[in-house]
Amino acid sequence: MKIAEKTSQLFAEFKAFAFKGNVVDMAVGVVIGGAFGVIISSLVSNIVMPLISLVTPGGHHYADWKWTIHRGTEMVNGVATPKVVEIPYGIFLNDIVSFLVIALVLFLVIKKFLGFVMRSKEEAAAAPPPVQETLLTEIRDILKNSKTP
Repeated sequence: MKIAEKTSQLFAEFKAFAFKGNVVDMAVGVVIGGAFGVIISSLVSNIVMPLISLVTPGGHHYADWKWTIHRGTEMVNGVATPKVVEIPYGIFLNDIVSFLVIALVLFLVIKKFLGFVMRSKEEAAAAPPPVQETLLTEIRDILKNSKTP
């Protein structure tokens, strides 16, 4: 096989793979999921965490929450400067709250809303026919049986 034929065959296989419905659907899902993540992050950062900071002592914004560990002083260019280690646990708390909000929203959408929609469709399909339809069916059957050839 020539290189041009191999390249053409490879491109045809890639095209068949990339434009299958499942791959395109998955790509759309990834893009929407990314956008959804940005919305949830904004919800947590701009609404949930400021509300949490209202009820905490000091009322500081959560991003400023950190443990500061002093480890003495050191000489830098002839000046004594404190050695400090900061652990920004507020950012970690933000990530935990983001995860919980995302999990809650997914639970509500997938488990409850879609479950309700699917259950409604199943109940509608399994629901007994209306009384009028049942009566008409019985009348039809009686008329069929009374007409003996």
